[in-house]
Amino acid sequence: MTASPAAPLRLTVAALRRFLTDAFLTAGLSHDDAATAADVLALADEFGVSTHGVKLLPGYLRRLAGGGARPAGRPRVLSEGPAWALVDGDSALGVVIGPYAMRLAIAKAQTAGIAYVGVHNGGHFGAIGYFALLAARAGLVGIATANDIPSVVAPGSRQAVLGTNPLAYAVPAGRHPPILLDMALSTVAGGKVYQARALGRPIPNNWIVGLDGQPSSDAGLYPEQASLVPAGSYKGFGLALLVETLSGLLSGAAVTHEIASWMTTGADQPTRHGAGFVAIDPAVWGDRAAFLARVDGLIDEIHAARPAAGVERIVVPGEHEFDHQRRVAETGVTFSADVAEAVRRAAQMAGLSLSDYEAVG
Repeated sequence: MTASPAAPLRLTVAALRRFLTDAFLTAGLSHDDAATAADVLALADEFGVSTHGVKLLPGYLRRLAGGGARPAGRPRVLSEGPAWALVDGDSALGVVIGPYAMRLAIAKAQTAGIAYVGVHNGGHFGAIGYFALLAARAGLVGIATANDIPSVVAPGSRQAVLGTNPLAYAVPAGRHPPILLDMALSTVAGGKVYQARALGRPIPNNWIVGLDGQPSSDAGLYPEQASLVPAGSYKGFGLALLVETLSGLLSGAAVTHEIASWMTTGADQPTRHGAGFVAIDPAVWGDRAAFLARVDGLIDEIHAARPAAGVERIVVPGEHEFDHQRRVAETGVTFSADVAEAVRRAAQMAGLSLSDYEAVG
């Protein structure tokens, strides 16, 4: 099926995953790496986080074609101990490096109780909640961090000093889905400002500040004439410094202005992003089932809190995303016009026809 460039698009979840996998295969990834990268992007769209799903695919394909992201890149351990490791990402896609590093942290934590794995020579890591969720699905607590080019001001500054530096964690539960939080340490992720700019929409005036340091609701200023605001002012700024430490300073990766933009830097240049992964195995200290029951009890207690007027229910982080995933499993994923255009552009770049992917709607 074909549609006008401005029209939205809907794909079944299976079709979306097949399209992503095929696109990565055409770019030279191995079947395993293509499936992994596709899973990371598809999960973001299934969760309703459209800024970090298939919309990223054209940029990834551009970098793979140019060699800045190496299709045959293989992350490898440079040094390690019982509860830690340093991984060279070999300039592979971040969405390929991340699962490798978190699985390594999980394996070490299952023996040592807790483990940290740092990554250098990485790329853009996408929605890092995926990596934390890998740990939760294995019954462990997972923490993931990644750094990025400066796009966020320090409180009171007129220029960006740190990246959005996302922080994610996931906590396994028994009866309930895992608690899952994935947040940029700016008020919003830069992708949401880009999306508003592409759609010509105004933004809240606490998302960006202009070159004068004053807030603005004009998304068109970002990133050339504006920077993002740290979440919670100095609190978010302080956490972003922690992420920079875990992702860049400890791992030896590039930090702040040493990092290259995965969006604007020449496609033949590596970006040298860093990341940090922590896994904690509750079974080392006690019965795993008992821990999961305690998490369920905490979630139940939060659910039982009396909601304010107009609020249907109290939820923990991740519930909205898991609810969205259940809905789209039946209805398919509906993409807004800007994301649909990215899908069509990626299909053209990969030499694929969307009519082969059961497009509906």
